[in-house]
Amino acid sequence: MEEILFLGLVFLMAMLYSSVGHGGASGYLALMALFSLPPEVMRPSALLLNIFVSSIALFSYARNSHFRFNLLLPFIITSVPMAFVGGLINTNTKVYKIILGLFLLIAIVRLVYHPGNQTREIRKMNIPAALIIGVFLGFFSGLIGIGGGIILSPVIIFLRWGTVKETAGVSAAFILVNSIAGIGGQMSQGFQLAPEIGWMLGAAVAGGLIGSHIGSFKFSEKSLKYALSLVLMFASYKLLFV
Repeated sequence: MEEILFLGLVFLMAMLYSSVGHGGASGYLALMALFSLPPEVMRPSALLLNIFVSSIALFSYARNSHFRFNLLLPFIITSVPMAFVGGLINTNTKVYKIILGLFLLIAIVRLVYHPGNQTREIRKMNIPAALIIGVFLGFFSGLIGIGGGIILSPVIIFLRWGTVKETAGVSAAFILVNSIAGIGGQMSQGFQLAPEIGWMLGAAVAGGLIGSHIGSFKFSEKSLKYALSLVLMFASYKLLFV
């Protein structure tokens, strides 16, 4: 029953996150922390799930003309090499849990965050600022095993560099390339995947296909988001204080 619950939550995480162009790594990491998986398998397992789910989300958003490569390019120029560098670093368990716990708090805010008026005027991107943002997002993406989209999305929306739909498409692509770079860095050091990774991939891909197709939930969206936020909150508490 515990394994079925775990896989069901992986499915829900993938469905929810893919609907907004994310791979769901922060959610998978939270679940793995809650179910006490070893820290050494968490990063590579989350990144692998990220690669599959973000690929599905990117295809869906690009097919519907919600992807702007010129909005993506400045971020990935600096983020991809830094994600590889972050993936090379093996932090001790305590430091890793603290960093991950803090990033899960950010994920909670992003999960319940509702953009304001989507018709606001879009501004021209500040290229130097985007390059600097890419450095930090890329490094922490590789370091803790996320794609970085959970932070990139609100940044783009807040700075008004793209519409909500364009942000989702760019975030999916950003997560994909940084997840590949991050897991590449870990591969060069040797890594271990969770024993349940095959089942996890199946659940995540199924959720990603449904979520990215829908684009947004039509049934109990708010309730589901708050329920999953509670999962992240409990995981963050466990990582930071237990």
